[in-house]
Amino acid sequence: MKRRDILKGTLAAGAALALPARLFATPMAGTPRDRILIGIAKRELLRAGNAIWRQDIVGIADFGLHSAKPRFHFVNLDRGEVQSYHVSHGMGSDPQHDGWLKDFSNTEGSNATSRGAYVTWEWYKGRYGTSVRLGGLDESNEAALRRYIVMHHADYAETSHLEKWGRLGRSNGCFAMGTEQFREALMHLSGGRLLYADSLGLEEDGSIQPIPELAMYQRQPLDLAPRPSIAAY
Repeated sequence: MKRRDILKGTLAAGAALALPARLFATPMAGTPRDRILIGIAKRELLRAGNAIWRQDIVGIADFGLHSAKPRFHFVNLDRGEVQSYHVSHGMGSDPQHDGWLKDFSNTEGSNATSRGAYVTWEWYKGRYGTSVRLGGLDESNEAALRRYIVMHHADYAETSHLEKWGRLGRSNGCFAMGTEQFREALMHLSGGRLLYADSLGLEEDGSIQPIPELAMYQRQPLDLAPRPSIAAY
């Protein structure tokens, strides 16, 4: 049996039959950015449908911000709260190593970050210790499993590295975090939850950070309206 067929069966077995009522609640607290992120989390859960079977917390990695900023947002839909952490992007997305992501890629060997929706799977012990497997749900990241794109801890994503260099180090395309922050991801974002990666450029006050001058990607206008469902799974 092919690995992809096994993954389909796993997703189908764990999928929820209906989306919870919290997806349609209106957030009343938090910063302007938090309220936008909650809207994006709801939009992406609706789009992913049965591919996601734990819908309480959604991870949103905003690679439109510099790596020195907390840009990995954990959106708790039960509480209407957002916690933000640092996360590295791939070296293939930032050849200048200046902390700005310039491009996305789903190509094997690119060492770049891929944009799109992911489902988080189980944790395992790998090259970087405990890591969380990811499955790409969009055409833009469907090679995630073949590329070994995961969430993991890395020394170059620690606060000490940021304080010394003013930016995080780069991964091989994975979502790399510092020790304490990865522990939060392991506890609250693994096991069938949604991770969404894109260039949003959302500042805390709700303003939009322009894309870098050397960027080779296009940014979609911010839109919280429902989008077509994901067909990959």
